[in-house]
Amino acid sequence: MSYRFDEPNLVSVAGLVPIMALAQNAGLADLAQQKITVATTGADKGANAGAKISSLVASMVAGADSIDDMDLLRHGGMPSLFDRVYAPSTLGSHLRAYTHGHVKQLGAVSSGFLTALGSKAQLLPVPTAGDGASMVFVDIDDTVIEVFSAKKQGAGYGYNKTRGLNALLVTATTAESAPVIIGQQLRKRAAHSARGAQKVLADALGALKRIPGQDAPVVVRADSAYYGSKIAAAARRAGAELSVTVRLDKRIKKAIAAIDDEAWQRIEYKNAIFDETTGTWISKAEVAEVAFTAFSSKPADEQVTGRLILRRVPEKNAAKLAAGQDTIFDTYRHHGFFTTIDATVLDTAAADRMHRGHAVIEQVNAELKAGPLAHMPSGRFQANAAWLIAAVITHNLLRTVATVIGGAMARARALTLRNRIISIPARIAHHARKLILHLPTSWKWTDDFATLWVAALGPPPAVAST
Repeated sequence: MSYRFDEPNLVSVAGLVPIMALAQNAGLADLAQQKITVATTGADKGANAGAKISSLVASMVAGADSIDDMDLLRHGGMPSLFDRVYAPSTLGSHLRAYTHGHVKQLGAVSSGFLTALGSKAQLLPVPTAGDGASMVFVDIDDTVIEVFSAKKQGAGYGYNKTRGLNALLVTATTAESAPVIIGQQLRKRAAHSARGAQKVLADALGALKRIPGQDAPVVVRADSAYYGSKIAAAARRAGAELSVTVRLDKRIKKAIAAIDDEAWQRIEYKNAIFDETTGTWISKAEVAEVAFTAFSSKPADEQVTGRLILRRVPEKNAAKLAAGQDTIFDTYRHHGFFTTIDATVLDTAAADRMHRGHAVIEQVNAELKAGPLAHMPSGRFQANAAWLIAAVITHNLLRTVATVIGGAMARARALTLRNRIISIPARIAHHARKLILHLPTSWKWTDDFATLWVAALGPPPAVAST
């Protein structure tokens, strides 16, 4: 057996064809060309912004996580399938020319593209039955993207003691959908989680309203880092409800102490939760609630009335448990959150289940950091900020692809889509002035690929199956 690199008509990512056709139909290149105004003087770094952003997104769809990986689009017969396939150096030069204003322009492209994608598929289907099922959940959180060079602009040690850049994300999801990203911002060094978050959240809620068919009630969920009057005000101005974790300060502890023992109701988790403090798995807890006014130290117009919902689990000593000993009397650890959702909509236990769903944004963080955000490709901060937005555009495009395919693939993650739909080897042939992709026989996901193709390009001519 031997090998030779002498076949000019082979491609390894044939699934890019219908995906990028879907992106073109949704106006990605046109939006970028219209909105991005990078100067075209000198080396023309800003020329053909639409094609360059499309190249970045196509490479990320194919699995690129660095500038060098942009060469994924230039092997074999790929230039026959795509116009204007740019070299990695050209794309890197384009990103390095970005200023803060250009990053904002690309952010507008991302928002407009998401709106257009919403007209191609129902990204946020809302069921009508179940506790809180008829809601759209907006989650806000930040994550540190690790970098390994102190020379990267804006890099510093964040709250997790890791050198990196801080990415703030806002996602939207429902009980029947996987999350789409409706807002993002890259921040420098050890940025506090809530710094500027109210503006990002307000813009994200505005983008959510522009998605076609989105008229369901909205709940903003967040952890304790975002417990503040500015976040609450941004949610209220957009007509959204709030569900945010509270810090266990003196006021909260006083409210806990005032709860009668008979008020606690027992709940059981469908899936046990691992408690890192005790090193045990927890399958049951107790919940209770009291009326509460948040931000009472603020002026009256900034205070918010609602419900303080508390969950408690027994405080166990891991060493004593290992020795077969139990505690003399019961002590508890408490976790609380404040919500403005009326009790007639969600009772105590249902509100607790709803709030724990905030963890879904961690899956988005993990997926991005295992994909296009595995590396921050440039030494320039604004180039990396643009890279983050390109990763968001890619994520939303893949979510649309999964929704268009439907069925078991509707909530598939990027890696699954890449393995089953995108990374399909094919040979390019020509017939009657048309390109034909010869795909593998007995491909398990043939029907899924065909569904996507028809949605993006229409039914292929009969000759394509020969």
